[in-house]
Amino acid sequence: MHHPTRREFLQSSAALAASGAMLGSLSATTQAVEANRTRANKGRIYKANKGGGIGADHAAMVAKLEQYKQLGFDGIEGGSPEIKDVPALRRAVEETGVPVHGVVDGVHWNERLSSPDPKVRDIGREALEQAIRDSHAIGGSTVLLVPGKVTGPDETHDDVWQRSIVEIRKVLPLSSRLGIRVLIENVWNGFCENPDEMRDYIDEIDSPWVGVYFDIGNVRKFGPSEDWIRTLGTRIVKLDVKDWGQKNSFCRLGEGDVNWPEVRAALAEIQFTGWATREGGDNSLGDTVQLMNELLDL
Repeated sequence: MHHPTRREFLQSSAALAASGAMLGSLSATTQAVEANRTRANKGRIYKANKGGGIGADHAAMVAKLEQYKQLGFDGIEGGSPEIKDVPALRRAVEETGVPVHGVVDGVHWNERLSSPDPKVRDIGREALEQAIRDSHAIGGSTVLLVPGKVTGPDETHDDVWQRSIVEIRKVLPLSSRLGIRVLIENVWNGFCENPDEMRDYIDEIDSPWVGVYFDIGNVRKFGPSEDWIRTLGTRIVKLDVKDWGQKNSFCRLGEGDVNWPEVRAALAEIQFTGWATREGGDNSLGDTVQLMNELLDL
């Protein structure tokens, strides 16, 4: 039998005290959930990390995927066009059994679907179509898309709304044929900075092939993450996992202003199940795994 040292006892006591203090600041419903935590999301929410190109060649891709498997991740997310050899990555996925669950459109920020220049919009749409093909080719299910950016009188909030919807609708036949969903991420782009607007934007597109890639940390600048989750509901298909605080900006998970117990409660209310991908860094990849397990009840 292991007998705790004095240091272990003090650390355990401090952790319990901190946990008790945190519970005192939560709603009654969330307190009840916290008191009976059973890692209820294990097998319902899957851990991943942003991987970009994942590797320069097949051997590097295999090594990267094996590393993530050993650390305890369930998968990884790639980038298009960052992935330079899509067939090689598909082979690596098959060899390791580690899925690449989707890709981030790496073109959307500069060649925007909201650009006032129709030629730029064409470039952005063609890149989105290629990202859809890439995601399908590696066995993914989604493409993460930033639909535009509010920049001034030639690219207003209404412009981003209207122009991006026109372009997104053009790719939906391809999405449907390949089974790849286009997921809109909430970012600091001056667009849909409250949950009602994001909800209405998705609803106006009105397609089962378009949903939300909800970034937990990005919205904390504007309001409680849990409020967004409850408003967006089942429109949320995947999660980006970040923390953010007024004092320390983007930071190690659990050290910002995100109220993780309330986030867990909100995710439970909408019965979320799917991929949660860490964007950013913690003390190490192993640290990220442990923090995601703790904060998302995995």
